[in-house]
Amino acid sequence: MTDIETLLGDEAGSLLEHTCKGIPKNLVHSPGPDFVDRVIAPSDRGPGTMRAMQQIFNSGRLGGTGYVSMLPVDQGIEHSAGASFAPNPIYFDPANIVELAIEGGCNCVASTLGVLGSVSRQYAHRIPFMVKLNHNETLTLPAIYEQTLFAQVEQAFDLGALAVGATIYFGSPESRQQITEISEAFYRAHQLGMVTVLWAYLRNPAYKKDGVDYHVSSDLTSQANHIASTIQADIVKQKQAENNGGYNAIGFGHTNAKVYSELATDHPVDLVRYQVANCYMGRAGLINSGGGSGDNDLAQAVRTAVINKRAGGMGLISGRKAFQKPMAEGAELLHAIQDVYLDDKITIA
Repeated sequence: MTDIETLLGDEAGSLLEHTCKGIPKNLVHSPGPDFVDRVIAPSDRGPGTMRAMQQIFNSGRLGGTGYVSMLPVDQGIEHSAGASFAPNPIYFDPANIVELAIEGGCNCVASTLGVLGSVSRQYAHRIPFMVKLNHNETLTLPAIYEQTLFAQVEQAFDLGALAVGATIYFGSPESRQQITEISEAFYRAHQLGMVTVLWAYLRNPAYKKDGVDYHVSSDLTSQANHIASTIQADIVKQKQAENNGGYNAIGFGHTNAKVYSELATDHPVDLVRYQVANCYMGRAGLINSGGGSGDNDLAQAVRTAVINKRAGGMGLISGRKAFQKPMAEGAELLHAIQDVYLDDKITIA
C-alpha cells in the first residue's frame, strides 16, 4: 500500500478516500469471486460461456478474485509491426508475447489470429487466449479508420481460444456496419461457449472541440459502453474517462443535466463510475485500457488501476506499457497493476 500511495503522489488521498455519492456502490454489480454465479448465471449465457469466463477469472495472479489483468498485443496490425516491436524486437516472435503474459501473471492474452494460431498448440492450455477478430490496418494510403474482420469466430474456437475481442469505432461513418458485424460475431461466439470482449472506442474528428478531446468524455464513452452491453459484450474495454460534457460541448445527441450534476462530479472515480453504470451497472465488466508507453508508465498504470477498481471496474488491459520494455520490466509493471486489485485496503468507492 505504501508503494501505491507513493506512486499516486499528491493524488493519493483524493483517489483512495473518495466516496461516490451520485451512483453509490450498493447499486453496482461489483467484481468478486462469485461473479459468474451472481451475475452471469441469471443471464442467457450458456454453460460453455460461463465455464470460459470462470476459467479466465481463475487464471494468473488475480485468479479467484473476480478481477482481470490482460495483455493485448494487436498493435502489429493497428500501429504497424515496426512501430510496435522495434523498441523490443523479441516480440516479433509471437511466443514471447505469450511468455510475457504468463510471466506477468495475466488472466488472458489477447492478440491476432496469426499470433495466437502460430503458437496455439504450445500455449493454449497454459493461459486463456482471446482472438481479436477485427483491426484497422495502417498500410492503406490515404489513411482510413475502419475496422475490418481479419478472422472468423470459428477460427478462434478451433485454435483453442476462450474469448473473442473486437473493436467498434462508435461515431464513425462505418459504425453501423461494424455494429452489425460484431453483433453477429458475438452471437456466434456465445453459441460456441466463448466470452465476448468489445473495444468500445469513439472515433470522430468532431469529438474534438475548442481544444478539448471528448473521445475520453465520460458521457460519450459511457454511451458507447451501453451499446456494447446491448450487443452482449461480456466485458467492455474502454479508455478511462478524463472529462465530461461531450454532448453539450459538441451540441448533438441526447443527454440529461443530472449526468453532470447529481450522477457524476469531475472527480476521476466518479467519471469512471458513470462508465461502469452504463455497462448495465457492472453486469458487463469494465476494463480500462492502459494507453501508450511513456516516461512514467508505472505510476500511470497504477493510477489507472486504482481509479478503475474504486469505480467498480473489473480490471486493466495494458499492452504497450508492458511489451515495449525488456520482459522483466514488463512483467514487473503488470504485477504492479495486479497488486492494486490484490490489495484489500483499496475498496470500491
